[in-house]
This record gives sequence, C-alpha cells and structure tokens, in this order.
Amino acid sequence: MNARTRDGSAGDVDYGAIGSGYSSFRRPDSRVAQVIAEALGGALTVLNVGAGTGSYESAARVVTPVEPSASMRAGRPAHLAPAVDAVAGDLPFEDGAFDAAMTLFSVHQWEDVGAGLREMRRVTRGPVVVLTCDPRLVRDFWLYEYAPEVLDTEARRYPPIDELATALGGDVTVRPVPIPLDCTDGFNEAYYGRPEMLLDPAARQACSAWSFVDDGARERFDRGLRQDLESGEWERRYGHLRTRPAYEGSLVLVRATP
Repeated sequence: MNARTRDGSAGDVDYGAIGSGYSSFRRPDSRVAQVIAEALGGALTVLNVGAGTGSYESAARVVTPVEPSASMRAGRPAHLAPAVDAVAGDLPFEDGAFDAAMTLFSVHQWEDVGAGLREMRRVTRGPVVVLTCDPRLVRDFWLYEYAPEVLDTEARRYPPIDELATALGGDVTVRPVPIPLDCTDGFNEAYYGRPEMLLDPAARQACSAWSFVDDGARERFDRGLRQDLESGEWERRYGHLRTRPAYEGSLVLVRATP
C-alpha cells in the first residue's frame, strides 16, 4: 500500500498544500480527451485511478473514480461521482470488475508503480490506459534552459515506459499525444508557445514538479525568462512555436490489453 501525505495523498505530493488553484489551470482539453476516449474503446464501466478533480472523465460513460487526496476529492464537481478513498496499490474491487481502466498524469506520483498497475490490470477486463510522460524526452523542451531543476525532477519521477509495459503485461502500444497550442490543461509542455503563462506562480503551482524546487530556482527561472522575453532572445530562438498548431513532446498514451 502506498504511503500517504498529510492530505491523504498517496505518493510524493501534498495536494492539500498545492492543490488550491489546480482546477483553474488544469482544465481538461477536448482534443486530449478524444485520444483517451479512443483508447478506452467504448467501454461502459471505467475505473479512474488518481482521479483528482475529475479531469477527462467525460471520455468514459460510467466512471468509478479513486482518489486518496482529501482536497482533490472535495474539489470534484457535484455532477461527477464521488471518489473512492483508496490508493492504486490496494484497490477495493473484485477481479475483472471493470470494462476498462485509466490513470492520467498520476503514475509518477505513486510510491510503487508496478503494484498499482498490476492492481489496475487485476480489476480490469479490457484496456488499461495510462497518460504519462516519457522521461527520456522530458528535457527536450525549452524550459530546460531556464529551469533545469524542474525538468530533472520530472525526468526522475516519471517511470520508464518499458517499466509500465512490463507491469501491465499483455499487448502494449505507446503513442505520442499531440499538445494543442491553446491546450487548456496547464502542464509544463502545454505552454510550449505561450511562455508568459509560466511567469504566473499559480500556473506553475498547478504543475507538481515545481513544488520540488526551492525559491532560488523559481526566482532564477522568472528572472531569466523575463529577461529573454524582453530582449527578444526567446523569440529569436523559439518564436516559431507561437504559431505551431500542435507540439509533440514527452506526452504519451500507453494502452495495454490482456
């Protein structure tokens, strides 16, 4: 069973401390939702592990959410099903209870990724879908020049894709997920063409990796990016990203069927 933070969160992030503005900046993007829905393959009953405030649950028909963070459970909209207070490594469901299962932007926070994915496989008859980032690609992003500590943290936290595949077993496919220029889900790469957004501390707070770096790293990032935006240096090097309709970075979708 995964350890818990003060908020009850399982893993390495205390969402009671950083989650207050999460839903304002981490709003589900319809185009990413479509990729998830296609991967679920029309399943009727879907388990959502690490469900948070319910992002992307519209991609499925009947959802059973699991969320260990009390603040995240409290932040779920009234029209969504209440979340079960449990952790990935100890799911309170019978074998084969669901048509499909998904976990989105969550596995990098689990204490025991293998145990959690094996539990998801146990309770799921059909596809298990994991939206995550490939740690090999995380640093291939302009943010690394301004806040290497943040992306080094992300690269350490995200489990290798082959580790996920081994834990899930069966037939595994991996596909990159294009990130739209106006993506409404504010993870770091979502701002590939809108660097000014990451100057907002609230936007950064909604990306959990920023909670692992100190004030000095945040101040150096803010100072360096502001300076390059004002001088035109960022524009000279990366300005082409402002008009790129989609960006293929580290975001991937892993799908496993028995």
